[in-house]
Parts: sequence; C-alpha cells; structure tokens
Amino acid sequence: MSVPRRKFTAEFKQEAVALVRRSGQSANQVAKELGVSQTALSRWLREATRSTSGPNGFRAAAELKSLRREVERLRMERDILKKAAAFFATESR
Repeated sequence: MSVPRRKFTAEFKQEAVALVRRSGQSANQVAKELGVSQTALSRWLREATRSTSGPNGFRAAAELKSLRREVERLRMERDILKKAAAFFATESR
C-alpha cells in the first residue's frame, strides 16, 4: 500500500523558505527540523527565487490556480445559461 502524498500550504512553504534564508542553516538541516524532504525544500527555494512576485510567490501561485478554476466554472455556467435562454426563447414563439 502506498503512502498518501502530503500537501503543504503556500504559507508553510513560504515560511520554510524564509527560515532557510534568515537562519544561516543549510536547507538539509531546516528540512530535517521541519520534517520535510530536502528535495521538496530545495524545490521550494528554486520556485521562490524564480517567481517574479518575490517572497509571496507561493501565495500568488495558489491564488492564480484558484482564480483559473473559478473562471472555468463561471464560463461553464455562462454557456449553460446561454443554451437555456436560447431554448426558452424558441419555445415561447
């Protein structure tokens, strides 16, 4: 049986990255203290450096993902309402 994958919040990732940057400890030491893999923490560090939005990169990425999901849902609702309006318009004639 496989172990379920753990999910970390954007805030946790941001705090972990900040801890590595301000503590002077290696990423491996901080990863052990936090109970995360060194690979995951290194990836978070790379993502934080690459992000154009600075230290809030994880939060911005999570918000962007959420907003894209919402836009897709709203588009589907709009299309359904258009079809319903067309159906009822033809029925009333």
